Amino acid sequence: MAETERQNNQVRVAFRIGYLGTSFFGSQFQPNNRTVEGEIRQACFRASLFTDTREGRLAFSGRTDRGVHARCQVIAFSTPYPDRARRALPGQLPPDIWVDAFCEVPDSYSPRRDVISRTYRFFFHEMPENPALMIQAAELFLGKHDYSCFARVEPGKDPMRSITTINVHVEEDCCWIEVTAPSYLWHMVRCMAAALTRVSSGLLSLEELEVMLTGRCSNKMKPAPPDGLILWEITDLLPWKLVPPLKRTFKLHADAAADHQLMAKVHRILSPGYE
Repeated sequence: MAETERQNNQVRVAFRIGYLGTSFFGSQFQPNNRTVEGEIRQACFRASLFTDTREGRLAFSGRTDRGVHARCQVIAFSTPYPDRARRALPGQLPPDIWVDAFCEVPDSYSPRRDVISRTYRFFFHEMPENPALMIQAAELFLGKHDYSCFARVEPGKDPMRSITTINVHVEEDCCWIEVTAPSYLWHMVRCMAAALTRVSSGLLSLEELEVMLTGRCSNKMKPAPPDGLILWEITDLLPWKLVPPLKRTFKLHADAAADHQLMAKVHRILSPGYE
C-alpha cells in the first residue's frame, strides 16, 4: 500500500538501535538535557514521522542511566509512514545513535512488556584481585532474590527479581560480567558489579552477600561507575530486517578509540611517577 494511502492509518514500527552513552544524560527524555529519547523524537519530527509524541507512542525496551551504553536497545513508535521511517530515521539520527534493524509490529506492541529478556555486560575498570572468588560469588545471584540492597527501588516496585544467567569472563587485560534477566531495578546491575568487586578484594564475604540477597542490609551497595555498563542484547521473537550501518558511526567509534589511546599516553607522561 502506498504511503499516500496510509496517511490516516497508524502503523506500529520497531527499531533495534545502539548508542554510545558518553554524551547523553540517560535514555529517558529530559526537556533541558541531551538524551537518547530526545534525539529520537527530534529525528522523527524532522522526518515528519509524527508531530505529536502522544500520537507517536514512542517507547523503549528499557531505561539506561547517564553514561550507560547500548549495543542493542529496542524502540517502537506509531506513524502513517512506515516505509519513510525505515529509510529516513537512520540518517536523521546523530552519529552516536545508530540503527541495526527494523520491522513492523502489531499496534499493541510494547518494547518494555513484550520482550523475553534483557542482557547487560559490565566491564570492570581494573582486573579483579581474586577472579575465582568473584566467579563463586556470581553464582549466588542466580534465581529469584530480594534486590532491595542492590538497587534504587522506586515506590510501588517489587524488589524481587530473577536472574536467568550470570557469567564472569576474564581475559589477559579485561574482565566483565554478563547478566540476563526478564527485568531489572534501577542501578541493579551496577550494584551487582560493585558487590562482586568487593568480594574479590575481600571487603565483602560470600556469607554477607547471601544475607544482602534476602533484602537485609545496614547500608545499600553503591553502584559501580556507569561507563562500564552496556545494554548488550534484547531477546524477542520479532522478524527483524537488518539495516546497513552508516560509515559515520564507524568513524565515530574509530575516532573515540584513537582519542582514548592518545589520552592514556598523555596521562602516563604527566604522571608524577613517569620516567
